[in-house]
Amino acid sequence: MKKLRCVLIGATGVAGQQFVAALAKHPWFELTSLAASTRNAGKPYAEALKNSNGMSGWFVSEPLPEWVAQHVMQSGDEVRAGDFDLAFSAVEAEVAKVLEPKLAATIPVISAASAFRYEDDVPLIIPPVNSVHAGLIEAQKARRQGKGFIAPIPNCTTTGLAISLAPLEQAFGVKAVLMTSMQAVSGAGRSPGVTALDVTDNVIPHIAKEEGKVEIETKKILGTSSAPHALGVSCTCTRVAVLDGHTEAVHVSLKKKASAAEVAAIFREWKGDVASRGLPSSPNKWIEVHDDPYRPQPRLDRDVHGGMATSIGRIREDSVLENGVKYVLVSHNTKMGAAKGAVLLAEMLYQQGFLGNSAGK
Repeated sequence: MKKLRCVLIGATGVAGQQFVAALAKHPWFELTSLAASTRNAGKPYAEALKNSNGMSGWFVSEPLPEWVAQHVMQSGDEVRAGDFDLAFSAVEAEVAKVLEPKLAATIPVISAASAFRYEDDVPLIIPPVNSVHAGLIEAQKARRQGKGFIAPIPNCTTTGLAISLAPLEQAFGVKAVLMTSMQAVSGAGRSPGVTALDVTDNVIPHIAKEEGKVEIETKKILGTSSAPHALGVSCTCTRVAVLDGHTEAVHVSLKKKASAAEVAAIFREWKGDVASRGLPSSPNKWIEVHDDPYRPQPRLDRDVHGGMATSIGRIREDSVLENGVKYVLVSHNTKMGAAKGAVLLAEMLYQQGFLGNSAGK
């Protein structure tokens, strides 16, 4: 099987580094070029990662492959889409607004950026939840008259929440959700990020634009490809002194009454959409359920199944909400919630014929 040639733009950031780790030995995709800002263009990747005092800024636990370390990066503005079969994007939204459409005129772009998540013809897909929304890609290509397309993944905080709500929606229906997040500092990136002085011995009670993203994206993901879900979503997003792994306390009003035991059983039985199963990045389970009241915890549970599963515990009935249930979840924000989640989406689209030689059929 001939691998698809891939370019990664935004390669040096936290999400970009996770893309490098996810793609380094991928069986379907070959990472052939790394792109970053003009400041880092022309530098070997390892050199570009160094900070002002010479310390390496390689952030992920997997070792940096030697061939990647020595790879000389190019500027994102200089990427020639025709040299690649697929682009992965880990740039900031403002940069994505300019670069991603240029690339998508020629090749597919799988993006971790928020720039195009809310466009009507752009699907916002979590493969185990709403793979059917991939049908929007053909409408996007027809409307924008490009050979490629843009397919973003959701905000990292949305991902774990939407995965937990999907089986509840299928089994009981969901009327409303209240969520409070306790988000890892890696979600803010490293530049400018959150300084140790700010977050140590502290909780930051506001993350700019985060709550609006979660509320809009959850409705889009759980709805149809043409209309958002009607559920009410209200959330408070906070930053805590955790390296990786977002924790969320979730309260749900169901359309049908369900006991805590019934909810736990639905979580355990849920297999996700057929299109998401058996892919190189798919976990054995999308949801791990804990009976221990002290789980899940980010330090213990963020890396379960390679960081691709959502861990759920403390499942209880909620006496305040109508048909209420409540639980706590942990989801890895830079793996399933970012780079590896985007690679998973690319795998699913490849299987469905949207990438490679079968694209456009």
